[in-house]
Amino acid sequence: MHPRFTTAFATLDNSLQQALKPVLDDPNFTAILQPETLQHLMTATGLDGDALALALLPLAASCAVTPISHFNVGAIARGVSGRWYFGANMEFSGATMQQTVHAEQSAITHAWLSGEEKLAAITVNYTPCGHCRQFMNELNSGLSLTVCLPDHPPRTLADYLPAAFGPADLNIHSVLMDINDQQFVPQGDPLTQAAIRAASLSYAPYSAAYSGVALQTRDGKIYAGRYAENAAYNPSLPPLQSALILLNIRGGDCTDIQRAVLAESDDAALLQHSATQTTLAALGCQHLDSVRLTRT
Repeated sequence: MHPRFTTAFATLDNSLQQALKPVLDDPNFTAILQPETLQHLMTATGLDGDALALALLPLAASCAVTPISHFNVGAIARGVSGRWYFGANMEFSGATMQQTVHAEQSAITHAWLSGEEKLAAITVNYTPCGHCRQFMNELNSGLSLTVCLPDHPPRTLADYLPAAFGPADLNIHSVLMDINDQQFVPQGDPLTQAAIRAASLSYAPYSAAYSGVALQTRDGKIYAGRYAENAAYNPSLPPLQSALILLNIRGGDCTDIQRAVLAESDDAALLQHSATQTTLAALGCQHLDSVRLTRT
């Protein structure tokens, strides 16, 4: 079991501990729960899906990186595939507040990067802030997404975001988590290719500034993330943060990054390089390569 789970695991009900321990002890556990595992957990504990997700939130929250606030938030994105994805908030000392990641963004991005095509629900241990409500409104689940909180009945995103402004207001109908492939041609070494593939699958309907980041850690592992734009602009998630979500949620250390590659559209209306370089420097990585992409 990853050490970060130990304290939270000890607080779980005994029946849940017994059923879950083999899953957490698996060295290949990637903070994703498969449908058959979830069915086993529900049978062993007698909990339904909503109650089980709430019971698992302490484990998700233990993935948080909070050197500034020391306030851990956990979220679980529940895909229509039946898979569940952990997420947690992240902060970066030495970078601006705008570079932080919210737990809901983390869980949703974890699902998106893992190939999930749509979410049915999201469970979180604190009420989503306005930033996250707007971020969730970009999803192809739309306002029908179920939001589950402790001590509250499940409600839809529409209940939390009345009179919502979203992609349709800007005539955008292929939205976040739909398949959007810009078909940039991978080239270069494996890290560069991973960044280009991420840029191809990024979501930037408002600026067409498609971008992706790939990170290589000291142990040689590669984590790639994609830009996710938002109709309200400010809740957009940069590609570096997307990659950091994957690195962190899979048990890596964000201060172990040895090299990074940023791939972004040539002549884009906005550029990710400056913010990416600054945040990486705060994490101790000075090696950022850039690739400018054009469609063939």
